[in-house]
Amino acid sequence: MDYSFLLVIAAIMLSTKILGLASERVHMPQVVGALIAGLLIGPSVFGIVGESDFLTKTAEIGVILLMFTAGLDTNMQDLKNTGISALVIAAIGVVVPFIGGAACYLAFYNDAADSLNMLKAAFIGVVLTATSVSITVETLREMGKLKSKVGTAIMGAAVIDDVLGIIVLTVLTGFTDSSVNPVMVFVRIIAFFVFIGVVGFIVRKIFARFEHLWGEHRRIAIYALAFCFILSYCAEGFFGIADITGAYFAGLILCDLSDTRQYAAKKMNVMGYMLFSPIFFASIGIKTDLSGFGGSLVAFAIALTVVAIVTKIIGCGLGARLTGFGSYDSMSIGLGMVSRGEVALIVAQKGAQAGLVSEKMFPAIVLMVIVTTLVTPLLLKVGMKKQTPDNTELPPERQGSLPRTDYI
Repeated sequence: MDYSFLLVIAAIMLSTKILGLASERVHMPQVVGALIAGLLIGPSVFGIVGESDFLTKTAEIGVILLMFTAGLDTNMQDLKNTGISALVIAAIGVVVPFIGGAACYLAFYNDAADSLNMLKAAFIGVVLTATSVSITVETLREMGKLKSKVGTAIMGAAVIDDVLGIIVLTVLTGFTDSSVNPVMVFVRIIAFFVFIGVVGFIVRKIFARFEHLWGEHRRIAIYALAFCFILSYCAEGFFGIADITGAYFAGLILCDLSDTRQYAAKKMNVMGYMLFSPIFFASIGIKTDLSGFGGSLVAFAIALTVVAIVTKIIGCGLGARLTGFGSYDSMSIGLGMVSRGEVALIVAQKGAQAGLVSEKMFPAIVLMVIVTTLVTPLLLKVGMKKQTPDNTELPPERQGSLPRTDYI
């Protein structure tokens, strides 16, 4: 037996932690440091770690845990309380970047002879729909605007944004097999959501009983994780839908059970933080091949990054304007939704596995994620200098609770 995989794990854990801490020092999420760590230890730079079956499968577990935790951390009551404005902001903030991303891909790589050309373009569009507001939260908190009306709208829209992105991804993954009848794809998707509804109702009752019997007991977290893996397998194996969709809905099913949610999320965070999440983010950097990154690919990367920034500002800003925010505050909401992160990388990973996102695209996607993360705090600080009633924090008795968005 070859034990070199132990050195691979050690190299990934040490490099992602060291560079993750360095990222935090300059007020950036640790995800950025983990991506850079993967680039440095991967074939593109030092060649310490290469792609392997072990790395691929371990990274897949990391993705599943990330999405399960995201589902657990979704507060359904807060989601309802955000109202129609957050829904409109999120919806238009998904549609505009989706169209922009697909158009950007077609402008550079439109191959009429490729039967999957439009599906590949659509996957790039889905990559741009995601929002990661962890950096926005810290910036708004620093500026004293987190619990303002603008801050609350950004938080609510970000949560709904992820749900809508997962639904779009669910539809697209159903079309990855070109031999499948489109009607059957929609039948499978509808069947999946019916399955989720039935299973969710039954499992929620079971876990409510477990919670009553055992409270915060280790077996609760084990049963919850097993349920997550089973639902992930069912999504991929029976319905042809991405496993992360099953993982996300597994979290949503359990998110209203307070004891189960808190205890399971705590255990998942430890497991993900220690091993699986660093391996996933490092694996993205490892598979990012910079050797062919030049010419048209550099132009595409720049164009994709510009489109990612502009379409979020336009889409979310328009949604905010339509729901009664002033022009200045609408622009601020758009700026707050610019940052991409873990969900964009997860979608890109799923696209690569389906053969719809080529590995030569990864440098462009990673660059887009890093740049949007870097520029968001700067854009917010410039774009929210002016004090308005809607970007001023409410008094404590009117603040209510905010949805959690710190998935990583």
